[in-house]
Amino acid sequence: MARKELFKSLERYGQEGVAALESATPVDSRKTAASWSYKVTSSKGQHSIEWTNSHVVAGTPVAILLQYGHGTGTGGYVQGRDFINPAMKPVFDKIADNVWKAVTSA
Repeated sequence: MARKELFKSLERYGQEGVAALESATPVDSRKTAASWSYKVTSSKGQHSIEWTNSHVVAGTPVAILLQYGHGTGTGGYVQGRDFINPAMKPVFDKIADNVWKAVTSA
């Protein structure tokens, strides 16, 4: 796979990541699950994908509260649940495999 094709494939991986995150996000109102997006950037030969979640309540990203846990208004604590890392691992593995193929076949 040529390097230019590799960069184009990042769009596909961005979409796959959004789908994986959306399906893995704990569901209450579906707002957090539906708020995932991605951005592919390129600068000086470096390419990256950034996944973000736009659901913010009182200045706090809800996805972070779900991932790491949070205190409640009544003094309790809601345990976090690691849903991001397991959801993204297959996407990261695909990216790593494709990059490896691109680098070793060049």
